[in-house]
Parts: sequence; C-alpha cells; structure tokens
Amino acid sequence: MPDALQQGVFLDLETVDNGDLDRSRLSSVLAHWDWHAFSEPQQIAERIRMANVVISNKCVLDRAALKSASKLQLVALAATGTNNVDLEAASELGITVCNIRDYASNSLSQHAITLMLNLLTAQPWYWQSVRRGDWSNSRQFCLNDRPIREFRGLVFAVIGYGVLGRATADLAQSMGMEVLIAERKGCTTRPGRVSFEEAIRRADVVSIHCPLAGDTRELINLEVLQAMKPDALLINTARGGIINEKHLVDALRAGIIGGAGLDTLSEEPPPRDHPLLAEGIPNLIVTPHNAWASRVSRQAAVNQLADIIGAFTNGEILNSVN
Repeated sequence: MPDALQQGVFLDLETVDNGDLDRSRLSSVLAHWDWHAFSEPQQIAERIRMANVVISNKCVLDRAALKSASKLQLVALAATGTNNVDLEAASELGITVCNIRDYASNSLSQHAITLMLNLLTAQPWYWQSVRRGDWSNSRQFCLNDRPIREFRGLVFAVIGYGVLGRATADLAQSMGMEVLIAERKGCTTRPGRVSFEEAIRRADVVSIHCPLAGDTRELINLEVLQAMKPDALLINTARGGIINEKHLVDALRAGIIGGAGLDTLSEEPPPRDHPLLAEGIPNLIVTPHNAWASRVSRQAAVNQLADIIGAFTNGEILNSVN
C-alpha cells in the first residue's frame, strides 16, 4: 500500500485537453492538483519536486528530474509510449510508471484509412485544383487529370499487429481489401502471417503500426521502398523514426512508390526545413500527429489516467511498464 497520495501534477495538459473534456474523475482521485498546460524542460524538476503523482505525455522525465522529486511514487503517462521516461532510474528510485492503453484505436484506424483513401482518390489535389479555378476554366464537366483508384481488391499489409494494427486491418478487410500481416523482419514466420519481405513486395498499401525500437528504427529505408510496387502507398501513424525520411523523399520524387500518408515525423514539432515539408514532393500527405486525437479518445485517455491513479491509491497497479 503506497503512502497517502495528496499532490498531483499534470505537466502538459494541453496535449490532451483543449478545454473540451470532463476532468472531474481525474480531479477527484487526489486532494490537490497543479495543472500546467505546457512545461519547458527547465521547469520540470521544480514543478514535480513535491509531487506524489506526475502525469506526463511528452515531457521528458530523466534521471535528474526523477531524483529531484523525493516524494514521487507514481508517474502516469498520458500515452502508450514510454520513451520519455528513464524507466531504469524510476525503478531504482522506487517510482512506479504506468501508461494508458487501447484508448484511441477507433480514431487512429479511421485516420490511417482516411490517409489511404485521400491518396487513392487524389481528393486533396482535386480540391486544390478547384480552388485554383481549374474546374471553372475547364471545357469538360469534370476534372480527371490525376489517377483515381478503387480500394476493393487491393492488398493491405500491416506492419505491427497490436491493437492499433488489428483495428486498422479490420477496417481494411471490411472494405474488401486483402489483408497481409507482416512478420517481424528477420524472424521466423508464424502461422497466419507472411514474411516482412513478402508483405512489402505484394502490398498495394503498407500501413505501419509497430513501436519505435532498435530493430524498427529506419525499418523503411530505400531498399524496402525499392522492393514495393511502383504504385504502392505507405501509411505511417506510428512513429516517424521508423522511416528513413530522406530515403522516402527521394523515393517519392523519383516515383519509386506511388505516395505516402504520414501522421508522424522523426522530430515533433518539425522544423520548417524538415525534408518532408519541402515544396513539390509529389503524392505526399502529412498530418500533425493527431490521428489519435478524437474527443472520444482523449476523454478515454483522461478517464484511464483516473483509473490508474485511483487503483494505485488502493494498492493496485494498472499497466505498469517498469
């Protein structure tokens, strides 16, 4: 049973709540809360110094910050990823770290499929043409100068078959696509899956849902892109670092693949000179890491944080990662 928990700190509330969520459950699990919309790195140690519970989404909790918080017992992550916390230091210091899980599968899967559909139908580019006046100036009743493809019968390969990969694959299958579940690169192929290389080779659409780790960093490089069909699409709603971004830019400019829809980049927020934000890259859609962020999903995240902290006050641990 943990010592009495009184003081909570949320370091980056605006990553989850735009002022449209009900925080009453979360507020009620501790006697006192400090709510911070955003925390600069140099502010973190002081803000958590007296806290028993800290919630963070993207604020980095390194060894120095954790050591400065002598009363800290629980870090509750407002995300599934754990790379922003020094888990080894937390364990040494007796701090439990828990994450939230399975809260955004509907939002993210529909976003991944929407990226695919926008690329297949070229709707973003047709809308730009309409706004430029191309339709108004056309002598025909319609514009049809970019390819429009139908999804039914296409091969949809999933890289990473956890909750999010399954949800997206289920949507694709329900639309009449053939789903391939890729095995981890270099691993023996399990029943119901195909090798990574076969998935890449056969896919019309490759959708990435695996975590960023040592064996997945820059998993999608020029060699992999060259093995894809020349009209294949790459969708990434996982982590930007899974793709070698320079190789992707080169592949799109050279027409090695048909297009890409990305919700994540290797650096976020990206600098203005990020290679994937350059002008003139064909058949590319980039959205600002908001595939997960429907109101329903964000409310589920806040409610799950309340469940984790409430359970911890009663001596139970939910979703421990250390």
